[in-house]
Amino acid sequence: MANLKAIRDRIQSVKSTKKITEAMRLVAAAKVRRAQEQVIATRPFADALTQVLFNLQNRLRFGEVSLPLLTQREVRTVALLVVSGDRGLCGGYNTNVIRRAEQRAQELKAQGVNYKYVLVGRKAIQYFQRRNQPIHEKTYMGLEQIPSAAEASQIADELLSLFLSETVDRVELIYTRFVSLISSRPIVQTLLPLTPQGLEVQDDEIFRLITREGRFQVEREKVSTPKVAFSQDMIFEQDPVQILDSLLPLYLNNQLLRALQESAASELAARMTAMNNASDNASELINTLTLSYNKARQAAITQELLEVVAGANAL
Repeated sequence: MANLKAIRDRIQSVKSTKKITEAMRLVAAAKVRRAQEQVIATRPFADALTQVLFNLQNRLRFGEVSLPLLTQREVRTVALLVVSGDRGLCGGYNTNVIRRAEQRAQELKAQGVNYKYVLVGRKAIQYFQRRNQPIHEKTYMGLEQIPSAAEASQIADELLSLFLSETVDRVELIYTRFVSLISSRPIVQTLLPLTPQGLEVQDDEIFRLITREGRFQVEREKVSTPKVAFSQDMIFEQDPVQILDSLLPLYLNNQLLRALQESAASELAARMTAMNNASDNASELINTLTLSYNKARQAAITQELLEVVAGANAL
């Protein structure tokens, strides 16, 4: 009977854990929907800004324009902006982006280039602090689960300060690009200095979380950005170079915000997938324990019947 009680307690414990993981899966799914809505809401401004910069690029030829954010100089120190999460229970999301950051740091070290980490997210901060890595004194954690433009602007201002003061000669962003609910990919992107190759107007994609046959799925939708060219005889009220100098920081903010949104979506999707797998494993464990409980209960009943029969025969 003691064995039966232990199995019953274990079944009850696993059922309680399954309720928690299922609730966390649903919360992550709701937040993924919010993340996709935010991406869609910020798209018109991002598209308009990219079009303006693209047309200014064609009119001015960036190679002939001398602006601080476009200045290419000898690279001696690189700032690695690493975007991780504040919490765990999201599979390999944090581990993968941290590993990619370490790989990039080793590549720079092999080239004789110094580096320092600018960290976003408690997990990356704790990891690199424990290993006494070169970390910029200003770190960022406790950000909103769905990133905001104000948070992106705060981080971008710090990066601009590092670059314009020549404390670093290049800023690289290491974040997780959202692919699907079960797939994401850590990538490295150069933020500063800005290059004309980063300003082309290209077809973009958005993701939509849907339910099909009772299960969550993601559909990627191709979005064509309308290309609007400036008229050749357009007259600018201000010097185009001044316009460009004002718009480039906005473009940097927008790039960073999109990266934070992608990272947030990747983290939520990873958590949703991890909790879904945990719920499935809990269901399998409950079935296994229930089978073991029934077998033990049947064995106990059989043993009692044999004892009753043996007692009757003895009389």
